[in-house]
Amino acid sequence: MELLPLFQWFEATFIGTKVRESLWMFPVIECVHLLALALLGGTILAVDLRRLGLGLKEQNAADLNRQLHPWMSGSVAMLILTGIPMFLSEAVKCYYSPPFWYKMGLLAVAYTFTLRRRAESRPAAVVSLGLWFSVAFAGRWIAFY
Repeated sequence: MELLPLFQWFEATFIGTKVRESLWMFPVIECVHLLALALLGGTILAVDLRRLGLGLKEQNAADLNRQLHPWMSGSVAMLILTGIPMFLSEAVKCYYSPPFWYKMGLLAVAYTFTLRRRAESRPAAVVSLGLWFSVAFAGRWIAFY
């Protein structure tokens, strides 16, 4: 199945057109997207560094994860809400961008890994940090490809 016509349709949507044609919408949406990414990254970093024994040693990792979960969920929701209009505004560019496809694949793996992970192990923390760092790197790479 050829996806290009679907991506062209995405870009031609009302939201895609409005964001693309506006002087300020994309940069404002991207700023909120990056703030949400920083919040998600901070919460994941805090939990994984705790699992590695590198911080917040007085707190149980599972308790810390439970306390930060609402912040993680909120930041993921904000990432989705801001990522969709950014994608719609440049869907065809994304279609031809290998970094976009890497980001989407890594994001699916990282998000699934984070949701399903119950292990308190150091290897799980290292894998989590590596996956989320890769998602962020691929996201930044989209702009330069």
